[in-house]
Amino acid sequence: MGKKVLVVDDSAAIRQSVSYILSQADYEVVEAEDGKIGERRLDDGPFDLVLTDVNMPNMDGIELVRRVRAHSAHRFTPIVVLTTESQDSKMAEGKEAGATGWIVKPFDADKLLGVVRKLVD
Repeated sequence: MGKKVLVVDDSAAIRQSVSYILSQADYEVVEAEDGKIGERRLDDGPFDLVLTDVNMPNMDGIELVRRVRAHSAHRFTPIVVLTTESQDSKMAEGKEAGATGWIVKPFDADKLLGVVRKLVD
């Protein structure tokens, strides 16, 4: 197995899709259904990358980014936000929280893999 990626999204279809794309490219994937579960999964780390949705129940992606950054072990882990939100204000909020990058849904496999490889390989 290759690098380890945490995928946090409340949509099972998105998690499955991202997991499939990444595992086919030899990444190890750990999934979480929302930000709270994602934060707990950090203990299963270390992770080479975190991919998170923005709009989720219990804890949104922006808050998850803040919490990941607050963990000393994950302070420099790249975090990419996957979202349908393309508003500049949301992007600015994500960057301010510590997000490394932003991919707007729907995305294609090549774009996702390109971003992941650039950040972790």
